This record gives sequence, C-alpha cells and structure tokens, in this order.
Amino acid sequence: MEERFMEVEFRDLSFSLAAGETLVLLGASGSGKTTALRLVNALLMPTSGEVQVAGKATTAWDPIELRRRIGYVMQEHGLFPHMTVQRNVGLGLEILRRPQSQIDSRATALLEELKLPAAEFQRRYPRSLSGGQKQRAGIARALATDPGLLLLDEPFGALDPPTRLDLQHQFLELRNKYRKASLFVTHDVAEALRLATRIGLLHNGTLELEATPEEFVRTTHPVAQSFLRYLER
Repeated sequence: MEERFMEVEFRDLSFSLAAGETLVLLGASGSGKTTALRLVNALLMPTSGEVQVAGKATTAWDPIELRRRIGYVMQEHGLFPHMTVQRNVGLGLEILRRPQSQIDSRATALLEELKLPAAEFQRRYPRSLSGGQKQRAGIARALATDPGLLLLDEPFGALDPPTRLDLQHQFLELRNKYRKASLFVTHDVAEALRLATRIGLLHNGTLELEATPEEFVRTTHPVAQSFLRYLER
C-alpha cells in the first residue's frame, strides 16, 4: 500500500498480527511508524492496497465501530481533564450503553490491576496524577471494552526511566494475561527488544526487516545495526 502523510510514502508495506503477539514498529522520526498505526484505526485511509482488521478492510468498516473494537494508548495519555479517573476508564463502556454496575465493576478491577487502587484514585481528576499514573489510567481505559487489538503509540516515551521500565513490565504481564494482539510504536531499540514478539524495522516508509528480538540482535542489516549501536553506549 502507499500513503502520504507528513511526507511518508509506504512501499509494499505488509504485515499481519495475531492474538497474543506484539509487533513493535521500530524506526526513527519520519519513518512512518505513527502513520502505519493511524491506517489501522482508519484515522488515515490507504490510497492503494488494503488494511484489514478482523478480516475486513478498514474502508468497509464504519470508522466509529472500528475504533470501538480497538484499544488505543498514546504518549500523552488522552484522558479527559473534566472527568474523574473512574469515568475516564469506563468511558468506552458508557458509550456502548452498558449497565452502570458493569461499568463501575470493570473500571474498578482495571484500576486495581494497573496499581491505581480504586479507593484512592477513582474520584481523582487527571490533573492530580503523575505522568506514570496517567499512562496507567490510559492503559486501563484501552482495555475496558475488551478489544481484540491494542494500538500503542510511544506510550512510555515521555516517562522517566524507572517509571518507564515499570510500565513495560506491567505491559508484558497484561499481554500474557489477556492475549491481546498489540501494535506498538517506538524509536527505542531497548524497548523494542524487551516488549516485542516481532520487530518491524521501518525506514523511509519501507519495512526493512521483520524479525524476532533474538534474530534482530544477530542481524547484519545496516539500519538495524545503526539502532543496535545505541545498546553498546
């Protein structure tokens, strides 16, 4: 497929993702990582080729219905400042008109699981949370409707190193528990190696390499080598 966005043009970009897998799209700024993510949830549409979610082209989906089936976690958490943490987490279920008791139960359970005890955090507003707490609430919200696919756009990029490492470990625990298919964008090779079941290396709109972390550290591909050199510093 080909798509122009911020001067990125994809050339023969093709990958698949199954339940329980985490495909990490690794690349420098401008390589097309976020553009690829936006094609999956129909924030952008392909000018040629096809993007399929659950066996159906994104152009055939109602965009709102498609996005309800996808959990989305962004770098800037995206929490609504005028809503409590509890309501932010349960908002997707509220939109789906689930019973309030179900919304409250699900939101409370996820807050507890994401190390945000409901008794302490459910009535607070985003402005009172740290960066890591906001991201935890954002992940809880993405999981609330039990989507089959998670999209994560550099979700830990703005966090301090200890908080980032803690959330990476939490992500692995959640992935192993819920078996979600996850498409994860990052420019950090250490994060890619830690979280991926497969790494897709993007460079100037081309998928240069698709490999397991074990294969990636052994490759002689020059673009991959340029990232791996950062591990030696």
